[in-house]
Amino acid sequence: MKTWVIIVAGGSGSRFGSSVPKQFLELGGEPVLWHSIRAFHAALKPDVEIIVALPEHQISLWRSMVGNKTGMINHRLVAGGESRFHSVKNALGIISPAADDLIAVHDGVRPLVSEAVIRQAVDEGRRYGSAVPVVPVTDSIRQVTDSENKALNRATLRAVQTPQVFKAELLIKAYEQAYDPTFTDDASVWERAGNKVHLSAGETRNLKITVPDDLEIAEMYLRDE
Repeated sequence: MKTWVIIVAGGSGSRFGSSVPKQFLELGGEPVLWHSIRAFHAALKPDVEIIVALPEHQISLWRSMVGNKTGMINHRLVAGGESRFHSVKNALGIISPAADDLIAVHDGVRPLVSEAVIRQAVDEGRRYGSAVPVVPVTDSIRQVTDSENKALNRATLRAVQTPQVFKAELLIKAYEQAYDPTFTDDASVWERAGNKVHLSAGETRNLKITVPDDLEIAEMYLRDE
């Protein structure tokens, strides 16, 4: 039984305010993306195959950045698409799964994902068909429309993380759907195809690097290890 891992790293760095794409920024002396690759290799070896989806124009840069690291952790590269949906679909196109294989999809800019979260998501994905890590929402939340805003009950809300794990054949079939802008993650694609989403336990430290403060927080987590 193999787990195929798709790591999506399509950022440009524009929201971060950097000329360097977020996935290539240095964290603890190594590129952000490398931390994600290493976590999955450590958690799932030897029954894992890692595929990284990058914008086509960034592939040669990544190869030059990792250098000899590719010999330590093998991973395949695939050109991403115009959206996250299309990048995942491109990666799915080079996967030939067995009937009992799983596919895990992870944000390349979640570098602090723990081996425990990965293994739990894979174990529960195998048991339930899907596993999507979440954490409770701690802030007060208000829903805003053009005419009003109202408070939501945060006890009923969860913040969604990755890796999101699914039965391979069913996820590939789900991605045969036409693209919809409301597909913000793989769970939304999976659910639209009529499949049930099982929620798994995430971790607060499994943060997504979006703004400079996130990188500083990630550095603090690394120093505390």
